[in-house]
Amino acid sequence: MLGTLCRTGGAVFKNSQQSLPRLWVTLSQQRCASRLPMNTVVLFVPQQEAWVVQRMGRFHRVLEPGLNFLIPVLDKVRYVQSLKEIVIDIPEQSAVSLDNVTLQIDGVLYLRILDPLKASYGVEDPEYAVTQLAQTTMRSELGKLTLDKVFRERESLNSNIVRSINQASDDWGIRCLRYEIKDIQVPPRIKDSMQMQVEAERKKRATVLESEGMRESGINVAEGRKQAQILASEGEKAERINKAAGEAQAVLAKAEAKSKAIRLLSDALAEQNGNAAASLSVAEQYVAAFSNLAKKSNTLLLPSNAGNISGMVTQAMTIYSKLAKQSPPAESMKTGEPPVQSPPAQ
Repeated sequence: MLGTLCRTGGAVFKNSQQSLPRLWVTLSQQRCASRLPMNTVVLFVPQQEAWVVQRMGRFHRVLEPGLNFLIPVLDKVRYVQSLKEIVIDIPEQSAVSLDNVTLQIDGVLYLRILDPLKASYGVEDPEYAVTQLAQTTMRSELGKLTLDKVFRERESLNSNIVRSINQASDDWGIRCLRYEIKDIQVPPRIKDSMQMQVEAERKKRATVLESEGMRESGINVAEGRKQAQILASEGEKAERINKAAGEAQAVLAKAEAKSKAIRLLSDALAEQNGNAAASLSVAEQYVAAFSNLAKKSNTLLLPSNAGNISGMVTQAMTIYSKLAKQSPPAESMKTGEPPVQSPPAQ
């Protein structure tokens, strides 16, 4: 007999859609909830479902999944709630943003019934109530944002809608898990304006990048020229220093050579027949100088006896003798003794 009752309880159900209000019979409930079963004393509740039982018209208890026993006539299964996560499509609706742009927006709502008692007696149609609440909350949240922020802050917008729905649906035993915006449609003119704005922004970025590249290029060129000028000046400086050092060394070498030549000349003049050698050198230099006359300039200053070479040599030697008599000898300069005055020439 117990097996017969079990088979009867699992197979016999009563269609009580006529006894329920019209708002309760929705497509989502037909998809997510089972039909109201008849009281057959022994009932088997499926997993993830909660059956609300009334006794003589008042709430009695909630049947858990598995085997349950009811009293015929007195007990009646009044509501069947699905404890699974329910997905509800929020229909497309119009909303006005903070900058007075009309948007067409729709979404998807994910919810779950946590308390079957509140979901059964707290509101007539839980899913319909949550849907309407989601639509009004979405319009309210969109009115706080501008059009640009609506696209940038979709995550925060979804979080605000979920928070607002949960605050209002606590008394209904429903928990909103998440809300996702599926599509946002803007008017065609606004879409064209947004496209133009995007193109202008991209052109602006390209212009800025190009100008920055030109600036960096100019800076690099100027820096290169600066470094080149510094290196060139340093090279010129080093060249001048080296040239000056070379010229100084050349002057020193010339001075040393000249001093040696003078020293040798003075030694040669001090020897026997030195005056004759000096006369010969002066004559040679006179002849060489006379041969170069009128080569570099047309203006000439010539003595009256330019052809008398012996007279010119005698005159040069006389000047040399006078200078030799006026200057102290080298030996007296080294020993510190006064020079010996020679008698005047007759």
